[in-house]
Amino acid sequence: MAVNSKKIAVYVVVVFALYVIITDPAKAADYVQIGFEGISNAAQAVGDFMTWIADGAPD
Repeated sequence: MAVNSKKIAVYVVVVFALYVIITDPAKAADYVQIGFEGISNAAQAVGDFMTWIADGAPD
């Protein structure tokens, strides 16, 4: 049953993404930009943390 639920969830997400892209491409582009900014911010935070650890984790 869990596998079927996953397939249904993926199908719903894909259909929603296609709907947004077709009906409002500008808004879809905004969503993609927001997603990439989030990924970039997360990568920056991980890099800052690793630098802090490499510097000996000063207080």
